[in-house]
Amino acid sequence: MSQKEPYARSGVSFGAIASAALLALILVVGVVMWIGSDDADGGDGGGVAATTGGEGFAEPEVDIFGRRIDVPNNPAGQPLSQDPARQRKPTDSDWLTAAPEGTNAPRGWQKVYGASVPFSTSDGPTRLEDGLAVGYSHTPQGAALAAAQITYRINARPADRELYLRQVRVSAAQIAAYDKALDEDRLPKQQPERITRYFVAPDAFKVENYADDLAIVRFASRGQVIDGKQLWAALRLVMVWDAGDWRLKPSASSGAPTELIESIEGWTAW
Repeated sequence: MSQKEPYARSGVSFGAIASAALLALILVVGVVMWIGSDDADGGDGGGVAATTGGEGFAEPEVDIFGRRIDVPNNPAGQPLSQDPARQRKPTDSDWLTAAPEGTNAPRGWQKVYGASVPFSTSDGPTRLEDGLAVGYSHTPQGAALAAAQITYRINARPADRELYLRQVRVSAAQIAAYDKALDEDRLPKQQPERITRYFVAPDAFKVENYADDLAIVRFASRGQVIDGKQLWAALRLVMVWDAGDWRLKPSASSGAPTELIESIEGWTAW
């Protein structure tokens, strides 16, 4: 029996459980991996604009699990008005476990280049710079938001060099490998909808470790129900505080930092 057969019998497609694994394609070695020549789209990704647009929102949509996702007129997203007074403090009992404000409200999850990404009203992102979402609070909540934003965006648009250089902490060797992949046309400008539709909001997150300079964040993305049991794909990401904002640090391990878990008890719901 192949590994995929149990998933094929369940109510949700194999792609849903694979979504977190797709997110982990951000290099283990420093280059975003291409999902495959048949899946790449060298153009605008089936109508996803490559340039920024206006403000406001179109009609909301639903993701593969039937959850609301708002559609900004600007394909890069629409930052929300911020209330920094709602940010958690180190002295708060829920400093590591609270969710950022606003993510469970309309416009809290927006469709950005085909992927669902979170926008809060307390911890950022506060603005767009050259199409990049920036300005996250120096808090566990800000680290979690930045992890989701950067990871989903770079997997939706692997050839976005500006995002890779500015929001991923990479070495000179990793940049050289990335540029080589760009030169060889191995990185799509925009992943097609049949791939980005699986970049959905994780059900929960957990801040495993936090310090002023580094945060370890895990996301639990809903997967299959197998033998009557719900599973989640848990993805671990490392974030570093650099030049006044959070940046993603690619894993140094040789494999995707993802595992299947049977419970999200103790995790923080968005």
